[in-house]
Amino acid sequence: MDAFFASVEQRANPRLRGKPIAVIGSGGRTVVTTSSYEARAYGVKTGMNVYEARKHCPHIIFVVGDNEKYTYTCGELEKIYRRFTPDVEIYSIDEAFLDITGTNHLFGGPEAVGTTIKELVKKRFGINCTIGIAPNILIAKLASDLAKPDGLKRIRPEDVPSLLENLPVKELWGIGRQTEKKLEAMGIKTCGELGRTPVSILRRRFGIIGEFLKAMGMGMCMRPIGVDEGEVKSIGHGMTLPKDIYDRNEIASYILQLSEMVGRRARRHGYAGKTLSLTIRYPDFETITKQSTLPAPTNDTHTIYRGALSILDAIRLRDRVRLLGVRLSNITHESGQMSLFGETERRKNLLNAMDSINDRYGEFSLIWASYLRTLEPPAVISPAWRPSGVKNIHIR
Repeated sequence: MDAFFASVEQRANPRLRGKPIAVIGSGGRTVVTTSSYEARAYGVKTGMNVYEARKHCPHIIFVVGDNEKYTYTCGELEKIYRRFTPDVEIYSIDEAFLDITGTNHLFGGPEAVGTTIKELVKKRFGINCTIGIAPNILIAKLASDLAKPDGLKRIRPEDVPSLLENLPVKELWGIGRQTEKKLEAMGIKTCGELGRTPVSILRRRFGIIGEFLKAMGMGMCMRPIGVDEGEVKSIGHGMTLPKDIYDRNEIASYILQLSEMVGRRARRHGYAGKTLSLTIRYPDFETITKQSTLPAPTNDTHTIYRGALSILDAIRLRDRVRLLGVRLSNITHESGQMSLFGETERRKNLLNAMDSINDRYGEFSLIWASYLRTLEPPAVISPAWRPSGVKNIHIR
């Protein structure tokens, strides 16, 4: 989807159409989650704070995001995709991969499928999308990036080598700034150069990832459509705090809130984790992450909370805290075995009762008294949200 959150807001409010807008959260420390193309023309980018955005575009209109609109639209978009193929991966709240290998002939070919989807999305939601068509996910993603906004581009197998020859490596999906720097230090700046580099050299520098990098430079990608929920690697939540804080009790209160969000999502989908991570970001944006191994896999809010506090106690804070994050990894499916210890069973029953109440009456209808001092739960939805599975996170 093109400028998804902003496009949905402009569709919902005709007075916003054709104007520079930025979708933000409701908190005082919010940043731009998406800006309209009218705002992007002035240099407004995702991640800017409101002061930076207004400096670039003095007449910008800030709109507090409505997550229910976005999640509803994402779910309805999936229904459109599945008219053309059962092989759909909702990669993020505003992006999806479709494998139409076995079905496109039923609808007039790949371009016809793409054109029809664009028309259906425009008619149903009044928003634009860009579609990339290619032999694999890597090149399809590149095609959509090259065609934005509101475009449709097909890259055929025979066109891949010439397209990649002089394309900077940073344009490939999956190559971030750090990898780009390391490749540049090796004299590799373009995809063509990356594809010609002996795999032995890349393996020596990057390990097994070197093989994937060489394949990417050649336009090859074996990644299939769809990510099995059984492959969940971690469950986490992070939040930028309303203000920078140093007081341990305040920090602990937010950690409890994050621990509940992580634990609740893990319990909902039957997961438990044995490795716990705590992330802290300072006002200068230096970010540190420390982790510890728990005695056994858990999804108990207070076990997660106590583990995170132990990590916090081992850190000597050098400044106030701007952002906190809690994450469970080393994920396994929760055992259904009954505990031999009554207290453990009572804890589980208590958590299940709280979850049932919050499922019925809404998130945070029943909360732990310890974080009453904190403000509202995070109101900015992650682009990684999915309409189903463990990444379906209800955020008001």
